[in-house]
Amino acid sequence: MTLTRRTAMAALALTGAALAAPAAGAQSAYPERPIKVIVPFAAGSASDIVGRIVLEAMASDLGQRFVVENQAGASGNLGTGAVARAEPDGYTILVSASGPLAVNQALFPNIGYDPLADFEPISLIATLPNVIVVNAGLPLNSVADLIAAAKKDPGKLNYGSIGNGSSQHLAAAYFEQVTGTRMTHVPYRVTGQLVSDLVGGQLQVSFQLIPNVLGQIQGRQVRPLAITANRRSEVLPDVPTVAEVGLQGYEAYGWFAMLAPRNTPAPVVTRLHAAYMKAMADPAVRRRIVEVGAEPATSTPTELRSFMQAEARKWGDIIRTNGIKPN
Repeated sequence: MTLTRRTAMAALALTGAALAAPAAGAQSAYPERPIKVIVPFAAGSASDIVGRIVLEAMASDLGQRFVVENQAGASGNLGTGAVARAEPDGYTILVSASGPLAVNQALFPNIGYDPLADFEPISLIATLPNVIVVNAGLPLNSVADLIAAAKKDPGKLNYGSIGNGSSQHLAAAYFEQVTGTRMTHVPYRVTGQLVSDLVGGQLQVSFQLIPNVLGQIQGRQVRPLAITANRRSEVLPDVPTVAEVGLQGYEAYGWFAMLAPRNTPAPVVTRLHAAYMKAMADPAVRRRIVEVGAEPATSTPTELRSFMQAEARKWGDIIRTNGIKPN
């Protein structure tokens, strides 16, 4: 599996539910009509934006348009479950994220579907790493400083996330588990308020998605300590990775993937995968994904299934070990 992780941020506006494709000429039996794509998050969310970039490019190859439906709710479980129950004919597919596909099964008592049994994987689409940031007024200049401060006064440092079980919360809980530290979790409902409190000093630490705090890092309003992936960020080239600062075995990032309902015919999955790989071979497509703060990625269907299994095992263990419950 190829996983590249570079990060940047740029404004992007993609409007309308239908992504246009050229008029169909000579084409194979599939697809013969537009394909519905369910994204289980709101329009304008990271998975929605990245998904539309990819689908727009795939439409050119397939000769049919994609019609995106945003079915948000229940932490992504609502829309993801809708695809699990859809007709497996290739005309309903899913662009979802690590939460509904690897985390929520351990977080909620019943999500209404089995991420591994109810889908045919197509490909990993992108990854989205976190950056460990602290209030600029704190005397914390490295991950070693953060660990030392957290160990000196357990629970004194606080960190913010957008809610229990969010990728930011899990990244921090995993950090505490690996380093033997304890901080106090402060859940927020709105990212903007979290970032404002981090800048103002009411909040001290956050394991944030890079796009959420890039402006504040560049303005030196918050201090970045490390990237939680195994490669440096292209947009933050001076910020080391956690491995570079000695935190081996720790890696935390979100991701997006494309899947179809279970029992979708293998030739259909193969056709969709081929169109996806062709789209991702276009440097312009990859550049657009990077510009919104994500890392382009590709995989085979088999690799994606194995990756989902590993991620579900990893985050499930972390959730159970730390007794994390949803809001």
